[in-house]
Amino acid sequence: MSSYALMWAAIVAAGLLAWLTKLAGHTVPERWLENPRVHRIAVFVTVALLGALFAVQAFTSGSSIVLDARVAAVAVAAVLLWRRAPFIVVVFAAAAVAAGLRLLGWG
Repeated sequence: MSSYALMWAAIVAAGLLAWLTKLAGHTVPERWLENPRVHRIAVFVTVALLGALFAVQAFTSGSSIVLDARVAAVAVAAVLLWRRAPFIVVVFAAAAVAAGLRLLGWG
């Protein structure tokens, strides 16, 4: 089988898997979803996935861990959020820090 055919087989398999996952979500009995334990677990899973996504995007490049302008920008954003700055100010300040550090050659 050619690599082109394998790629399309993988795309079709991924689409089928996504569809089956969605179908499984619709077939779960409603009483299971009303359980307070399920609600707590769903909250924890959401926070864990967002934290993992953040860590991968902020601290890695390819398959290695890097400390570059993104880390400084995240630190600035964290301090501004801690000080209860408006969100738009946080975004612009973090972007300015990252851009400035990259202009200076770091990151």
